[in-house]
Amino acid sequence: MLDTLIERIRAAHETHSPLIIQGGGSKTFYGNPDEGEVLGTRKFTGVVDYQPKELVLTARAGTPLAEIEALLAEQNQMLAFEPPHFVPLPNPLPLAGEGANDALCAPRPIYATLGGCIAAGLSGPRRPYAGAARDFVLGVRIIDGTGQPLRFGGQVIKNVAGYDVSRLMVGALGTLGLITEVSLKILPKPAAEITLQFELDEASAILKMNQWAGQPLPLSATSWHAGLLTVRLSGAASAVQVAQAKLGGEALHDASGFWQRLRDQATPFFDKRPLWRLAVKPTTPPLNLGDAQWIEWGGAVRWLASERPANTLREVAKTAGGHATLFRGDAPSDGTFSHSTKPASGQVAGYPHPSPRTGEGANVMPTAINDGVFTPLAPALATLHRALKQRFDPHGILNHGRLYPDF
Repeated sequence: MLDTLIERIRAAHETHSPLIIQGGGSKTFYGNPDEGEVLGTRKFTGVVDYQPKELVLTARAGTPLAEIEALLAEQNQMLAFEPPHFVPLPNPLPLAGEGANDALCAPRPIYATLGGCIAAGLSGPRRPYAGAARDFVLGVRIIDGTGQPLRFGGQVIKNVAGYDVSRLMVGALGTLGLITEVSLKILPKPAAEITLQFELDEASAILKMNQWAGQPLPLSATSWHAGLLTVRLSGAASAVQVAQAKLGGEALHDASGFWQRLRDQATPFFDKRPLWRLAVKPTTPPLNLGDAQWIEWGGAVRWLASERPANTLREVAKTAGGHATLFRGDAPSDGTFSHSTKPASGQVAGYPHPSPRTGEGANVMPTAINDGVFTPLAPALATLHRALKQRFDPHGILNHGRLYPDF
């Protein structure tokens, strides 16, 4: 399978043919529209090495996250950054060419894979307290845009040799290379855990989250929505009990289900479009935009369901010391358009790839200047990004445009 991926990329490099790297298909909504033929990784699966006592796991890119988490759970361990799945894992269905009659094959299930998890670089509720996805990556194997297999980092926690290129791949959305293998640091599950809820308005909840963050409390997740502040405590049983007695509140019975639904955006709030993710200073007071919102990460992330123009929300985020990402859906235009003629993204046999953001089946995509998914880069940072792209993918064939139009 690895040789097949290498040959496919080398051929695309020679002909300057763009490719869309895709695993389980759970994050095809995330990022700008890309173009090209789909290069699937979901058959490239399997745990290569797992050392529970060393707290290290290595697996291939197409391995479903659910399988990895189930394996870790057997040893009472976890991926501490709680990567989102976004869609539930259905019952496995046969894949075309894998012992099934192609004509009778049901649509392929959509599920999160390890490669997509690292390429997207997204983390769940535990992120501000345990670390982000990039903090747990020890090493990666990739195939760059010329078809050259490369390895960065290693499989030991104290690997510090050379530049930390492996973590550069986290959040690059496949624009620098196809991730084929990842080594991760894992952690034991906490001995005790409890979730508490408090009825508070937005301003009071933000104040409380920041006050508690400055105290020796075993916080592991925070959330505020619709007048309800939810706080998770994790750690030694004695520490959790002391913290619970200090904070008060009401214990939430279906705590694991609550945090899983929040992690995977499986609540009605996240069905709203457009959905924006504003990363701001946690102490930022209420934004008072009049839009439906959900606050996470101790106040550092504000999810907004807003019809406001992109530039308006980006200016709000910038003023608050952060940035804004159009996470799902299309934003209203600021009024200045440029037109591109990218074709709609390709399809994987059995289920459709999302259409361009401007409408089903659209081939001409009006895109307002500054209305892209991600906040435009500062000139110096953009130059650095272009240099990296040129080094790893000189012909720009991998997930072209997924991060920014010229990457």
